[in-house]
Amino acid sequence: MPTDCVATFFRIMIGYLPSQLLTRMSNLIVFDDPVIRPSLLPFTFTRPVADIRIGIQTITEKWTDYLATTPSYLTEPYLQQKFALHTTDDNLYINGAVCPTDSLVETIRQLASESALVLPDGLLLAVRTTQSISTATALNGAVHSLITFEEPLTVIRNLWDIFLENGAQIRADFARLTAGRTSEPITDPHTRCYGIENIFVEPGATIRAAVLNAEGGPIYIGRNATIQEGTVMLGPFALCESSTVNWGGKMRNNTTIGPYCKVGGEVGNSIFFGYSNKAHDGFLGNSVIGEWCNLGANTNNSNLKNDYSNVKLFNYAVGDLDDTGRQFCGLMMGDHTRAGISTMFNTGTVVGVSANVFGAGFQPKHIPSFSWGGADTGFTAYRPEKALQVAREALKRRNKDLDATEEAILREVYRLSRQLVANNAL
Repeated sequence: MPTDCVATFFRIMIGYLPSQLLTRMSNLIVFDDPVIRPSLLPFTFTRPVADIRIGIQTITEKWTDYLATTPSYLTEPYLQQKFALHTTDDNLYINGAVCPTDSLVETIRQLASESALVLPDGLLLAVRTTQSISTATALNGAVHSLITFEEPLTVIRNLWDIFLENGAQIRADFARLTAGRTSEPITDPHTRCYGIENIFVEPGATIRAAVLNAEGGPIYIGRNATIQEGTVMLGPFALCESSTVNWGGKMRNNTTIGPYCKVGGEVGNSIFFGYSNKAHDGFLGNSVIGEWCNLGANTNNSNLKNDYSNVKLFNYAVGDLDDTGRQFCGLMMGDHTRAGISTMFNTGTVVGVSANVFGAGFQPKHIPSFSWGGADTGFTAYRPEKALQVAREALKRRNKDLDATEEAILREVYRLSRQLVANNAL
């Protein structure tokens, strides 16, 4: 074949290649925006921003799917041992708070070297550079040209954005993850489905005597998930891999139950990141629960004030309550935190990492990390050795180990939390 014909052939074939393959020339790195990250504490105490779950997947998983490559992370130094940073001579840094869209991905794919993509308000979306950048604050200095992206995007800037945008992200993830695929059949004769065309069941899932209503939005049932008898579930809803809804569960819309969770009672417009339990009755609404958390029987949260005024939520970035501008806002709970039976959480409560909360009465609207106690008895510092032992036992129940890297992260969170308390910043 003549040389010019060969070249033409390959140009045509490249046009037919999946667009995701064309980005492999760049090394993908998701970065923590230095302004956004503090506003997403306590969840970002133990993970980069991009590892927040919203919709069916984490933001990292979304970018991995879109670009067909696994990213590394530019995050806080104490997190880098677990969430490593890898650089090359062609690096694509993407803001970890941004959920991808087809249009955004296509625009990023066309970025020239040493250029950046920004929103009209100046938020940095992406940078492509030959430089190896080790701090997010240095990214702006690595570019020679800016391109403004004008289309709407989902950007997680505040804690409440996680549950606020969750329904839309379930829809977007559902459409992408199920495209061209066939759901496993629902064979249980005692299960009633509405809008069954909007229900997708992965292999290994078990559904018994439940009501699944997907007329208002899709329902995604992950691999090896279990829906027990008497469950009522409204879409948009995502039940991720190996998670269980216990019998009689009332699962409202815009809710995500991350992998390896057990939930029961009533849950609405809430997200469990993964490996957490709310196995018994009690209400959880407009809330976000991290990993390795446990809510005791009859734990409830308020998500609406009696006077219908806007909910105020503790913001680590300012060290004070922040007006959410919203009437509905519930509980934000960091990783490894536990609540005793019949615990009551006030409207707009933020609980840090590795807290042990119990006792009568409404709990304070902010409970720092590594706190032990409750509203009626007061709080003391949760001894780190005891907290780490509890974490080890919790992981052991799921056949996992608390390794040295995880322990080092929790010890650093303890140090940071005690420093904040000592400085009267909380």
